[in-house]
Amino acid sequence: MTKTFAQKALERASGETGLVPGQIVDAYPDLYMSHTASWRCIRTLERMGVDTLYDVDRIAMVMDHISPANSAKTAGDHRLCREFAERMGVSKFYDVNAGIAHVVLMENGHIRPGQLIIGTDSHSTIYGALGAFGTGVGFSEITAAWVTGKLWLRVPESIKIVIEGPLPPGTHPKDIMLRLIGDLTADGATYCSVEFHGSYVESLSVSERMTLCNLAMEMGAKNAFVPPDDVTRRYLADAGVEPDGYEELLPDAGAEYRQVVDLDGRALAPQIAVPHTVDNVVPVDEVAGTRLNQVFIGSCANAKYDDLVIAAEVLAGNKVAPGVRLIVTPASSTVMSKAASDGVLSTLIEAGATITNPGCGACAGNGGAMADGEVTLSTANRNFQGRMGSYQSQIYLSSPATAAASAIRGSITNPQDVLR
Repeated sequence: MTKTFAQKALERASGETGLVPGQIVDAYPDLYMSHTASWRCIRTLERMGVDTLYDVDRIAMVMDHISPANSAKTAGDHRLCREFAERMGVSKFYDVNAGIAHVVLMENGHIRPGQLIIGTDSHSTIYGALGAFGTGVGFSEITAAWVTGKLWLRVPESIKIVIEGPLPPGTHPKDIMLRLIGDLTADGATYCSVEFHGSYVESLSVSERMTLCNLAMEMGAKNAFVPPDDVTRRYLADAGVEPDGYEELLPDAGAEYRQVVDLDGRALAPQIAVPHTVDNVVPVDEVAGTRLNQVFIGSCANAKYDDLVIAAEVLAGNKVAPGVRLIVTPASSTVMSKAASDGVLSTLIEAGATITNPGCGACAGNGGAMADGEVTLSTANRNFQGRMGSYQSQIYLSSPATAAASAIRGSITNPQDVLR
């Protein structure tokens, strides 16, 4: 029987063989990620009267969503998490200075091909950029995994997406994903394993692959996957992971897919998601000229180092338009340090950007809130009504290139018009 990546990954995690889509298994994740609200898991353990954990080395806690604390309540939650981590010996604990959980864990070599990763964030699909099966779950599932080491999962059907390139200038992985989400819709891949293949995907860095896998969740994916290759292995080596420290899993030739989607990126124009859903996608030119109050470059989708470089290249020698607030929130302290050392942050600041501490920032509603009637262009992964302040405000989603070009003009702008 030929198998998809998802079938192989869940066979590995469950110890069962011959799994088929729709089958339910008890799987043992390699890592359980919980973010700022890890305090919910801790309080649940206290109510249960449980103080014994299945495997503390599989627990990762990252204080990213509200960092640093913006209230006494949040400060108390952070303290509870710190004290728990110290008492239980959680070595993979990252405090408010680290950045966004997904990026931090990948940078530090905690995510590896073939692993099953669960996390208290829907965008845990991002781990597929390193050939892992990453999926989001609730706090009750994480708490249960802390104690029992397992959770049940249904083997997903798989969708194969084949992307050919290269892309035109000013067009990036975010544009690819917005177009796919617009075409497939927000529930077009519900509880499916989405595999990315094709010449364009093979040409991407791990950071760019993160954007693909991260945003796959916005079409309902249970997990996303890019086949590991030499690009993956170099990234892991840089993160200190030895080649014998992981097992690469690849789909079989002839594996059965629910759907195969072909996308030719060579003629793709920059895309944009308009309020208030991620699958409400049009070419940028259709909404060009829409006035902006704020531009946000951040989130686990598009605040990695190469995203900041792209924005800086567009902004270099230009100034942010009067009346526009440009907020840049690096994904991690590592990203911020590198961008500072090579002048990327200086370029952004000179253009008029406000640089905030690493973390989720405005994407999670922590800063960058809008007033009634205001409009933000964001590189984040969601534009739901009220996500960034007033319910009477609007959020558009784009790539960092489109965001930077639009910050210069003060209105939504095709980056190709600025790059000419």
